[in-house]
Formats: sequence, structure tokens, C-alpha cells
Amino acid sequence: MTSGLQIKDEDCGFNKNLFCVPKHYEDDLERVFIPHGLILDRTERLARDIMQDMGNHPIFALCVLKGGYKFFADLMDHIKALNRNTDQSVPITVDFVKTKSYCNDIPTGTVSIIGEELSAFKGKNVLVVEDIIDTGKTIQTLLSRIKEYEPQMVKVVSLLVKRTIRSSGYKPDYIGFEIPDKFVVGYALDYNEYFRDLNHICILNEKAKEKYKL
Repeated sequence: MTSGLQIKDEDCGFNKNLFCVPKHYEDDLERVFIPHGLILDRTERLARDIMQDMGNHPIFALCVLKGGYKFFADLMDHIKALNRNTDQSVPITVDFVKTKSYCNDIPTGTVSIIGEELSAFKGKNVLVVEDIIDTGKTIQTLLSRIKEYEPQMVKVVSLLVKRTIRSSGYKPDYIGFEIPDKFVVGYALDYNEYFRDLNHICILNEKAKEKYKL
């Protein structure tokens, strides 16, 4: 398992006025938690680690929607750059699966999986790309479904892993950032479908949670 960059519990991020954020969200954000540039740099290193481990055979990359799409796109770009610029070069196949386990900022306790026929994974080296692992129930449910179809190998990369007492103890193979138990949005992570269009990962203020509550 690749250790993530640990963000301490007492770390509160950065003043949002030091960064460019969409004007329509300025009053909703408390802080910028992880700047976009830091996300991209960490993603580049994850791509290198993944290729070192999995780059001997074709990779079947599975994006977990919706929150994973930005991380997935940037990770694939870095892997494609390694394919172009190093001697290690493997074909990448991509697919998508949709999961849902939150209502507002609370895990629902149930997991819905909507996606392609998972039998395509049989005999493949599968890389599951997640945005965030909170309790671990969503990814464990997805992995159990994938493994029913006998892939050759399954690895999981998650941009964020949350330190929380609700965790099942599951840890992915590759971690971008290990973060405190804070509800974060941006870089495609949402709050009831809002805030996916933020480049940075940010912390919402309480007023915004009420404003966009279902």
C-alpha cells in the first residue's frame, strides 16, 4: 500500500481569498483545504507508483462516478504521459461505474451501484479509481461485485481517505491524501450535486450546508 500525504487533524487549510474560486461559491466556502496544484502533483506521483506496480500488463481502469471523474481524467493523463515518455508502455482500457452512498453530508448506510456489465473484468488487471473513501462500505461493496468475475488483479487508488471512527478499516492500495473527518467538496466532489466545478478541494461553511440541503 502506498502511504498518502497526511493532513493533520488540526490543519484547517488556507484562506480562500488567496486563491481563485468561482464567484457564485465565494460565500459558501470556509477554507481552501487542498489547492489544485498540490492535487495535480500528488496525482502525478500516484501515476508513477501505479505504473511501477501494474505496468507489465494492460490495465483496465474503472472510474467511480460521479465524484471520481476529475481525479480519473488527470490520473489517466499522467499515465498516458508515462506511456509516451518512458520505455514502460501499456494499453489502458477505461470504463465507468456509478455509486451513491450520501444524502447531504451524511453517509446513508446503503450503497447503490449502477454501471456496465462487470463480466468484462474477467482475467483483467483492474484499477479502481475513487475520489474518497469514508466508511469504506462503498468500495468494499464494489470490490466484492468485481471479484465475482475473477479478474487477474484488482488495485484501488483513492484521492482521499478520511480518518473517521465510522471507518471499516479498509485501506486502498494507493492513497493521495489522508485527511481528517471533515466534509469536503470540489475537484468533482459534491454536496447534493453542487461544487463539482471547483478546482480546489474546499471546506463548506454551515450556512452553505443549509442552503443546498435536500
